Amino acid sequence: MSDAMYAAASLYNDPRFFSKSEVRIRNNRKRRQRIVRRQFSMLLIAITIIIFLAVFFTSTLMSDAKSDTYEPEFKYFTTITVHSGDTLLSIADDYYSPDHYDNLKSYISEICNLNGIESADLLKAGENLIIPYFSKDYR
Repeated sequence: MSDAMYAAASLYNDPRFFSKSEVRIRNNRKRRQRIVRRQFSMLLIAITIIIFLAVFFTSTLMSDAKSDTYEPEFKYFTTITVHSGDTLLSIADDYYSPDHYDNLKSYISEICNLNGIESADLLKAGENLIIPYFSKDYR
């Protein structure tokens, strides 16, 4: 019996449409649907738990430990005076640390941001610049 016929029969409470076998078939279908839904839910929960555990154990096993010879470097700032003929590139070459910046351009960009410089070509002799640098000495 289709769902539409079953709905119509239940509306009128007509016993002709409700034979024992049809009721049993309908109940079995509902029971199987509940079982399939429950199994699907349990499968999703199990997969979620497995993924969570895999991510958790992977992240805990990966360590950020440093070697015994590791010496931390500290970031400091110094002020320098620009002399005639100095360029931002030549100044940056003296203080640049490739371990702490992706490239020289990103270091020059930080210097420009610290000093409010819009263009690296706008340096004037006698101007003071704040320059970041890294040192292993703790002060």
